[in-house]
Amino acid sequence: MTDKYCVIGNPIAHSRSPGIHAAFAAQTGQDIAYERVLAPPDGFAATVRGLIAQGYRGANVTVPFKLEAAALADRLEERARLAGAVNTLRFEGDEIVGDNTDGPGLVADIVRNAGVPLKDKRVLLLGAGGAARGVVLPILQHGPAAIVIANRTRATADELAAHFAGAAAHPEQISSCGFEEIDGAFDVVINATSASLSNAMPPVPASAFCQGTLALDMMYGKAPSPFMEFAASHGATVRDGLGMLVEQAAEAFAIWRGVRPQTATILEQTRQQL
Repeated sequence: MTDKYCVIGNPIAHSRSPGIHAAFAAQTGQDIAYERVLAPPDGFAATVRGLIAQGYRGANVTVPFKLEAAALADRLEERARLAGAVNTLRFEGDEIVGDNTDGPGLVADIVRNAGVPLKDKRVLLLGAGGAARGVVLPILQHGPAAIVIANRTRATADELAAHFAGAAAHPEQISSCGFEEIDGAFDVVINATSASLSNAMPPVPASAFCQGTLALDMMYGKAPSPFMEFAASHGATVRDGLGMLVEQAAEAFAIWRGVRPQTATILEQTRQQL
């Protein structure tokens, strides 16, 4: 019997997840069906309950429901609890288990696909919203020298840094600032703001980049974002968020199916389809 999964969001028609998971299933010999589900803005919980009643085994969750998914879950994995956001649900009988694969997906793309180790590196994380929350712990677990969280509203960055202080190896490993206080160059700069959705540029200074900096935008598209163009013009190697998308999907697939797909060819195929 084919096991059913889906991605829930609003909007959802643009999602690349069905194609990615179909490719994973073909590669690993898993018998699954995976589709897009549009949930009304005020109907996420009812949508999930309906999927469980229909026999679905799990679901990915995208904008704008990741916080609601965390609240709905009966049990949260530790990385989802710390992130306060869920992008992967699995249904075990009547129990809803929430997880967050965004951070592991980002780290896998940086370390494995881009070939940039995070250990002892200086990392700048732009933004302190839901996208940023999901990646702080997995980055810390790779032992960076420092991770600086910068945000337009300094208090939000302060709160996020304080939230993860207990996971840091030492007090200086994680800190926060406003955009105007960003100081010095970084080995890795991650744009977790929503600026690229509106083709805008987050207010990061050119001095944050240097030759050898990896600048990664969590958004992806056919053309480089303004952030990527700006970073490249100041010596950085740039990368968009498509690799993160594929890697977080692979992590979710492994949670559901107990087998981890190979991502390199599927990432390339997905890139060609943009």
